[in-house]
Amino acid sequence: MNFIDEAYLEIKAGDGGSGASSFRREKYIPFGGPDGGDGGKGGDIFFKVNTNVNTLVDFQNKKIFNAKNGQKGAGKNKFGAAGDDLYIEVPLGTVVYDNSTGEELIDCNKKDAEYIIAKGGDGGLGNAKFKSSTNQAPRKSTPGFEGEKRSIRLELKSLADVGLVGFPNAGKSTFLNNVSSAKPKIGDYPFTTLRPHLGTIKGNESSYVIADIPGLIEGASEGAGLGIKFLKHISRTGLLLIFVDLNSSESLSPVQQITLLKNELDSFKDDLTQKVSWIICNKIDLIQKEQLKSIKEQIEKDLKIKSKEIFFISAATGEGTKDLLKTLETEVVNTKNELT
Repeated sequence: MNFIDEAYLEIKAGDGGSGASSFRREKYIPFGGPDGGDGGKGGDIFFKVNTNVNTLVDFQNKKIFNAKNGQKGAGKNKFGAAGDDLYIEVPLGTVVYDNSTGEELIDCNKKDAEYIIAKGGDGGLGNAKFKSSTNQAPRKSTPGFEGEKRSIRLELKSLADVGLVGFPNAGKSTFLNNVSSAKPKIGDYPFTTLRPHLGTIKGNESSYVIADIPGLIEGASEGAGLGIKFLKHISRTGLLLIFVDLNSSESLSPVQQITLLKNELDSFKDDLTQKVSWIICNKIDLIQKEQLKSIKEQIEKDLKIKSKEIFFISAATGEGTKDLLKTLETEVVNTKNELT
């Protein structure tokens, strides 16, 4: 499966219908006045947030969207019908950019909201509108106006309270699978997770959303592999959990892993290292207990990370996860209270 967090679309709102040029023709009224009606307005195009949609995969095959045109006006002052509006459903967190200028047009960040992206053209005027004291029989009518046309780019940024980051196979998916209702794909090879998975955690006092961001690799911030797309998903996440693989197949020490990951986050344009981040040392079930104290001391000493920001867990067995989740809930609640 491809990682679909970006889509390019061509959209066009409906054109307005033409106004009619017509004259009243009835028995005993041989010289009736103008009665041409106006054309109908073209349909608008909206983006509608659907919280049941999680990716932009639906736009992989369908890239052109057109709203309906307005109908022509008719005699007897009949106005043309307006074209139907078109609603395009997108996931929460979709940002819409002008593909030509790069300008941000819409940020679809509210649940069930609707955002207009292209306006339909107004209908033309029928000749009845041009009747005046000096022109009792105008033949003039006007065509409808064209609907707006746009070439746009959609970019999906996950909206979550907590983001999980780490190298491939650090155990993020296993963790999310065991603590929430999410069922991410799990395997023992790089990039098992090819798109972010969201899981809802129900705590004692509140619930919050965790996003499992696909594994990073060195150079992700510069576009290596799939990394640059993954990093975009973290830009809206308040708290980052940096997963460390204590049983790394790459023989990278915990300090080396954290350093490389922080360098990637620091290099990304959204200043991800400015966010609150905790270190999650995973797979303690595969490490001798006496080694854990030494690892923690090394992280504190070499990276100047506070003891309270380092957690040791086993995502596979669940050891240590309850304490982590309890602390995590408190942090999320406090963060939300600061924002309100």
